[in-house]
Order: sequence, then C-alpha cells, then structure tokens
Amino acid sequence: MLRKILAVAGIAAAVAVVNALVTGALIPGVAVPPYPLRVVTLAGINIILAVSLNLINGFTGQFSIGHAGFMAIGAYASAWVAVVFGARIEAALAFAPPTVGESAVVLVALAFGALLAAAAGFLVGVPSLRLRGDYLAIVTLGFGEIIRVLILNIDAIGGARGYSGIPNLAGFGWVYFAAALTVLLVYNIVHSSFGRTLFAVREDEIAAEAMGVNTTRAKVISFVISSTLAGVAGGLFAFYNMYLHTNSFTFLRSIDIIIMIVIGGLGSIAGSILGAVLHISVTEALRAVEKYRLVLFGLLLVLLMIFRPQGILGNREIGLRRRMRAVVPGREKRRDAETR
Repeated sequence: MLRKILAVAGIAAAVAVVNALVTGALIPGVAVPPYPLRVVTLAGINIILAVSLNLINGFTGQFSIGHAGFMAIGAYASAWVAVVFGARIEAALAFAPPTVGESAVVLVALAFGALLAAAAGFLVGVPSLRLRGDYLAIVTLGFGEIIRVLILNIDAIGGARGYSGIPNLAGFGWVYFAAALTVLLVYNIVHSSFGRTLFAVREDEIAAEAMGVNTTRAKVISFVISSTLAGVAGGLFAFYNMYLHTNSFTFLRSIDIIIMIVIGGLGSIAGSILGAVLHISVTEALRAVEKYRLVLFGLLLVLLMIFRPQGILGNREIGLRRRMRAVVPGREKRRDAETR
C-alpha cells in the first residue's frame, strides 16, 4: 500500500513539474504555444479513453462501441456539478488557498461524473454481458445514441444549444495526472489474478466457465471500470473545453476511440497510448490538406490493416518491467517449440 501511495505521489510531482514547464510557470517566457499545448492535452484525454476501452475490448475480448456515451455522461454530469455547486464548494474552503478550492471542485465533479458513468455501465452491462457474441456491441451502440438524444432534450444542461459557462478547471496537469493513474490502474488489473480471469474469458469463455470462472461477473466488472474511466475523461474534456455539445459524443467519436486501440494493438497498454497519440497527431497534421484529409487518413488505415493487421505493437508492451500476455500463456511456449 505504501509503495502505491508513493507511486501516486511521484506521478503527481512529475506531472506538476512538466505542467509548470509547458505553461511557463517554471521558466518565465518559456512555454508551449497554445495550439500545440491543446493538441497535447487532447491527446492525454484520448489516452484515458483508449486505455479504458482496451480493458474491455482488448483484454476481456468483448466489443463495445458506445464509449462516447459514457464519456458524455461523465462530461455533462461533471460540468453540471461544477456550474451549480462549484461556488459553494469554493466558499466552504475559503480559508484555504484558491487552488485548494478549485481542486476540490474538480475532484467532487469528476467523482460524481465517474459514478454516474459507472452506474450506466452496470445497467447496460448486466443484461447484455450475460449473452455471447455481438450483443454488447449492439446494446452499447443503441445506448450511446439514446444518451445523446436524451441530453438534447434536457434544458438544464443546455439541450440542443449546448452547455456553456463551464469553468476552466482542468488543463495539461490534471489530464496527464488522470492519464497516468489510468495506465497504472489498468496495468495493475491485467497483472492481477482478476486479469488472468479476463484473459481466460477472452480466449475461451466456455472453457473458463467449465473451470468455475464466473464469466458474467468478470465481464461486468471490466465493463464498469472501463465506463468509469470514460466518465473521468469526459469530465476533464468538459473542464478543458468549457463548452459541451452532443456533436462531440456521436457514434463517430466511439469509432475514433476504437481506431486508436486498433492502430496501437488490442491487448497492449503501450499500444493504446501510441494509438491515441498517433490518431490525433495524424489527423491534425492532415489539416494542411483539408479537402483530402479523411481520404488520406482512411488510406493510411487501410495500409495499416494490410501490412500490420494486429496493430503497430500487437500485444507487446514497451517500457514496462514485465510484458503483459495478451495471448494464452501456453501459445508462446508452443510457438517456441515449433521454432526449435
């Protein structure tokens, strides 16, 4: 427990130093320009979304295409808490420095958004994950559209006009602190006994059930964790963008997140990070040829699927002390035996 606390404290300190450097607080006059800083910050939000989706799609072997729906729940719920209760929370902590009050608002709002996203994930996952096949994909697709249409008809959070007036409470520091915690959490999950359960469910669900594994419970827990992290990403997006509209959470947004994990490699945390960074980097670079932007991006994806269908990293990890096995443990041994 102490090691985990020290690890989180170390991550917070490192992110704080980098945040001070990129914003110019550490060295006056030396800061990252606004546009590159925005791209880098959005890349951090994409990392949270990609790593969390890979937990259910890559490590558990299910197929969810409604991640944008959970992101929308977290975004609107967090923004609502900050707008309605933010001033009260800061007033209650008026005796402390202003940064303490702002941090409290962020934490309370993100916690509320994450809890709502988790509850939605549980309600969607329990009935659909009892079934096998593509039922989860169909249910999550419908769920994402239901959430979007529902938000459009709630005037308290802007409705079709969009939700404005959201305070700017999160930037580079908060985003990458949350991204680092997301990677740490998923890394620990896949290296635990529960992670082995997820691998068993992915590789052969029937065999896992025969060995006494409660596959439905494992899938639901994985799905709820993934939904919770998507809600956190949504809340950070709301606080950074300061404006929300349902156009940011359409079906295409879910497809973008799936593309990220496919680019990097299913079953690879490092691949998710790489895919998230490459996705926004390439799409922004192609703005120079706006007319052919989507055509060129689609062509790059086709070429990737032809020459590297398993993704850039496949199931490999980079920079971690132990490789996460995204295959059946015995498969690597059999491959080595065949090579000999």
